[in-house]
Amino acid sequence: MVGALLALLAAATFAFNAATARRAVLRASVLQGLAITVPLGVPLFLLIAWLLGGAGQLAAMPGEAVLWFVAAGVIHFVGGRYSNYRAAKAIGANLSAPIMQTDILLSLALAILVLGETLTPLRMIGIALVLIGPALVFPRGGMRRTVGAAAVPPASATPPGGAAQVASSGFKPKYAEGYLFSLLCALAFGTSPILISIGLEKAGPGSSLAGGFISYLAGALVIGAVVVASGQINHVLSVERVPARWFLLTGLLVCLSQIFRYAALSLAPVSVVAPIQRLSNIFRIYASWLINREHEVFDSSVIVATVVSLLGAVALSVSTEAVLATLPLPDWLEAAARWQWP
Repeated sequence: MVGALLALLAAATFAFNAATARRAVLRASVLQGLAITVPLGVPLFLLIAWLLGGAGQLAAMPGEAVLWFVAAGVIHFVGGRYSNYRAAKAIGANLSAPIMQTDILLSLALAILVLGETLTPLRMIGIALVLIGPALVFPRGGMRRTVGAAAVPPASATPPGGAAQVASSGFKPKYAEGYLFSLLCALAFGTSPILISIGLEKAGPGSSLAGGFISYLAGALVIGAVVVASGQINHVLSVERVPARWFLLTGLLVCLSQIFRYAALSLAPVSVVAPIQRLSNIFRIYASWLINREHEVFDSSVIVATVVSLLGAVALSVSTEAVLATLPLPDWLEAAARWQWP
């Protein structure tokens, strides 16, 4: 249950991170964002690890675990975050989310094949609900995707949950670019939880914060090398003050999200954590409405989607044994509930 709660906190903070990152890339480049947000996570993760007594795990970290955490850091913080920012810049956080959420399918498949995890009927119901929920809030065929010229929505604009609302800043999505990088982001984000779980298994209990620090450090070193090798130091330093502030907030939020994520993966299986983190797609709608309502595309049905996804999160966080102990079921239904695959 604690692992599920941490996964939910990771989803919420990641959603607001997505909204602030979208705001930042409106006036800054993706490389500038990476050069700020990833290195920022290194001291933050180290500080949290030290405050919570996890820094001592660094010295005792097995070499094999370090390699898994390094691989996770490069794939997630370099490849995944770059693709995430490119997708957000091209089509916005709301339109990219439906494609990015397919990372859960890769995570679950790898969890079964690599980690030996199992699926139960209750988990499959939860996964289905968590996947269906976000799909309810994303644009459908009849919705306008090219926005008007007004700079700010009218004061009477209906908030999420009411009539369909679109952005009004002149934002015109670049679909090919946005969908391509959304898919690449899904591949990276779907792979990294498996690498983290293997690293945590090799490192032992209480190593989540130390592992997160190693992953962030690996990502920061790769980004630093890219900036230097490509001669982009002056470009990175020339970032404007306003987007720089948004990137700093983004870096703080995503660091908190990763802390919750690593801790969740140390307490709960990937098949539970990954689907719950999909709730970030619901939270993202609200975060985007608060921060980027002039620069995003919105749709209705948010309340229904929230309820459906939360029901899925509950189904994933409650064990089958707890349900059977609470609800008296016929023998045939109890036997079906205890089914596992593989």
